[in-house]
Parts: sequence; C-alpha cells; structure tokens
Amino acid sequence: MPKKTSTQLFYKYYEEWIHLYKVNAIRSVTLDKYYMSLKWVTKLAPNLRLNDLTRRSYQELINGYGLEHEKQTTKDFHHQVKGAIMDALDEGLIKQNPTRKIIIKGKKPSEKKPKFLNEYELQQLIRQLNLGPEINWDWYILLVSKTGLRFAEALALTPNDFDFTKQLLSIDKTWNYRATNGGFQPTKNPSSVRKVQMDWQMAMQFSQMTKELPEDKPIFVKQRIFNSTINNRLAVLCKNADIPVITIHGLRHTHASLLLFAGVSIASVARRLGHANMTTTQNTYLHIIQELETQDSEKIMFQMSKLM
Repeated sequence: MPKKTSTQLFYKYYEEWIHLYKVNAIRSVTLDKYYMSLKWVTKLAPNLRLNDLTRRSYQELINGYGLEHEKQTTKDFHHQVKGAIMDALDEGLIKQNPTRKIIIKGKKPSEKKPKFLNEYELQQLIRQLNLGPEINWDWYILLVSKTGLRFAEALALTPNDFDFTKQLLSIDKTWNYRATNGGFQPTKNPSSVRKVQMDWQMAMQFSQMTKELPEDKPIFVKQRIFNSTINNRLAVLCKNADIPVITIHGLRHTHASLLLFAGVSIASVARRLGHANMTTTQNTYLHIIQELETQDSEKIMFQMSKLM
C-alpha cells in the first residue's frame, strides 16, 4: 500500500481505511453499508483531497448526500465517514477536524408505515394462513409471529433445533440468505444465542411436519431465498385480511409489543428477542413502554385512593 499523503484523494483514503479497519472486523451486512457510503463519497466528491477537507467542504458533502436521503440516513452516513476522517486527523494528514459542528440535513421523511399489528389484526392475519400438512411460508409466518425470531434466525432452523419435549427452540445460528449458495453463519451477537419457548400447539404441529426431514438441514430453505419473496406473501395475506401491510420484521415487533401489553417484563422480552441488553428493547419499544407507564400511573392512583 502506498504511503498516505495529505494530497491523496479522500475517497481513495476512505476505501483503504475500510479495507484496513472494517473488513473481517464487522458483519457483512454492516460492511456493505460502509461500501455504499464509499460509493456516495466517490460520486459526490471525486476530486476532494485530504488537504482540501475543511468544515465547509465536508458540509457540502453532507448536504449533497442529504438531498437524496432522510435525516437519519444522512446521520448514519456522517457517522461512517467521520470515523475515517478522525483517523486521518490522528495521522496528521489533516490539520483540523472538519466534522466539528457539522449540520445534519436530509429530505423530508416519507410517511411511516405501520411497524406492528395489534392482537386483533394478528388474529385476522393468522386466519388467512394456509397451514397444510407440509411446511410452507405460511408456517414460517406463524412461527415468527409466535416466537419473535429474526428473519435469518427462522430460516436457519433445522429439526435438531426443536426440543419438542420441553417445547424449546434453540437459536444458535442464522442463514446467509444474501449469498447465492446460502449457508449457516453466526447469530447477530452472543446474546442472540438463546432458547425460545414455544406453545404446545405449535410444538405438536412442527413435530409432525419435521419428523421425516434431515435433522441438520434448514426446514424452510429449499432453494435461494430472497427477503422480498416472503414479504410479498405476507403483504398478500395482510391485504386479504384487510389489515395494515407489515414486513416479516414487523411480525417480530408485533410479537414483542403483544408481550409488553400483556405485562411481560422488559427483561424477559429482551431475552426472548435476543437483544444484547434491555436498553435496546427500551429504545425500540419506547412508545409502548410510555403507554404502559401511563396505565401504571392510573393503577397506582386507584390503589392509593382505596387507602382512605
């Protein structure tokens, strides 16, 4: 690798920085986001050199990105690019921090689609499922609805992962559906390795459907899987049920929200979802937690009023 100088093109420095610090250090899906950021840096500032990086030139880069992206996406882009800039600063390739007091802009957010269903809507969805004697994508949708598994976690399930006696699912891997040939890969984080309780009815149903299947092969994957294939099936079912159209990931949100509304503790929901800590759960479901706190306040006042 040639010696870095302050006259090096910034996008070239950023490309080398990604290769040096990020390749084989982060998950492939996260690495893809860095390479996408690299494409935008190359497109927006093809002639920008390290020694031309000023607060003004960097703000122009951020503004250019923000013209076509929402504010949160622009903030993520800034975070990824800033990492390389701060290292260039440490290396003495630039004299001042050009990211200081930067203003994050972005286009107006698109109308937010529903992220989860309520209990009635989920019941309507389940009534639309075609749950025959053989495993299909409708069984996959039911399983995610009842367990809250991540998309790739559910794809990786094999008969060996089912403990029908104890009604437990062992989650210790995911399926690399982005790769042409698929394959097992590690979970999102160590906390994602867990055992998830099933209800007796689902345990009995999957016991019958998986008993003749190869024990170490995915039960849902027969060929290359695309996220859109299953989401399109779910969209059809939602429309037939006359409920909001959500994604498979939305079923995970649905599962968690139903548990929280049912009074299940945040700690238990976090463990069931495989979150690294309860803070993730709290941040993701803040609106639900706030609603429950309002209900708790009413219960507290009711109980106190009886002590007259």
